[in-house]
Amino acid sequence: MDRARPEDWYRVQSVSQGISLIDEPFIQPFYRCNMWHVRGRDRDMLVDSGMGVVSLREWVPLVTERALTAVASHTHFDHIGCHHEFDDRCVHRLEADLLANPTRSATLADPYVTDDIFERLPPAPYQSATYQVKSAPATRLLVDGDIVDLGDRHFEVIHTPGHSPGGIALWEAATATLFSGDIVYDGPLIEDTYHADAVDYHASMVRLYDLPVRVVHGGHFGSYDGIRHRAIISDWLDSKDRE
Repeated sequence: MDRARPEDWYRVQSVSQGISLIDEPFIQPFYRCNMWHVRGRDRDMLVDSGMGVVSLREWVPLVTERALTAVASHTHFDHIGCHHEFDDRCVHRLEADLLANPTRSATLADPYVTDDIFERLPPAPYQSATYQVKSAPATRLLVDGDIVDLGDRHFEVIHTPGHSPGGIALWEAATATLFSGDIVYDGPLIEDTYHADAVDYHASMVRLYDLPVRVVHGGHFGSYDGIRHRAIISDWLDSKDRE
């Protein structure tokens, strides 16, 4: 398989005023994490940081322009790979140990990371067999109800266990914008990881259904509106009732 050039690894797209999507187009869509950059008055926020196979700070100037808070929606390999590159790192307290001590099994790199997840391989010397997320101990531990304050934008932490114990979503009530992580997005949801919990997942979905969202930016796949948000969750809840 061909290798991509580092300068081609990331793609940056402006999706709305102050919000940009950063992703890794040579990763297969199912495994491709959405990294969300939010511009604030006093500092910026990055929600998730991809696989870490190419430096974000070196190849995406957007993330170095301002003081930046890197928030982990959860600690799977595809979401925290570049967190070690940032000085201000936030994660829910239940996954702080995973961010600081990210083993291949705990981050789900094993069994998911193989050459098959790529359209093109990352630049040399990357090897799937030896891929490992780097340690990035949190500088702030988050709990439900905390606020990530950018000065003019304020994001409430919503604890959304189910996909993982310390999964979170970020809710900006002023613009009715939700960054949902991996608990809900417009694609196949993962409910069978080693630390997933069916009861927690159900409770998190019920809670998110009631939010008056205008737009949802998920951890994977495309963004969507409030109508689609409620349809996704309603269909998911109905499927559980039929089981």
